[in-house]
Amino acid sequence: MNWLKSERGAATGSQPGSGPDAKLDMELEQALVNFRQSVHAWGEAELNRPREVRVQAHSTWRPVLAWAMGLAVAVGTAGGGIYEHHRVVVERQQAATRIAHQRELAAQQKARETDESLLANVDTDVSRSVPAAMEPLAQLMEDNGSN
Repeated sequence: MNWLKSERGAATGSQPGSGPDAKLDMELEQALVNFRQSVHAWGEAELNRPREVRVQAHSTWRPVLAWAMGLAVAVGTAGGGIYEHHRVVVERQQAATRIAHQRELAAQQKARETDESLLANVDTDVSRSVPAAMEPLAQLMEDNGSN
């Protein structure tokens, strides 16, 4: 307000508060005072009004859902560990069964080879190269061939 009065007073060269501008200055000053008072009243009313507390409807379910998800993760982790352990045990059992089967097959093969060699020895021991009636002639042939 002082700046307005000082500018007008300097421009017109008259004293502040005298003349037709004095009435306008008073009206403007009153309007500014009313505006300032209404802004202060509005600010006080906003500060003192009761605040609403908003409660979310789903806020009670959040802890329950958090526990449920945590439990699901824990069960999944434990289940995965148990499954992995079971898989390793089954693989070891299958490997042991395969090895035992291979050993059994090797033992059967060795027994067959042993049986065949024994039968071959018996066959050579029992069999004759020449019939009994022709044996003296076979001996003569062996003697002639060596001389």
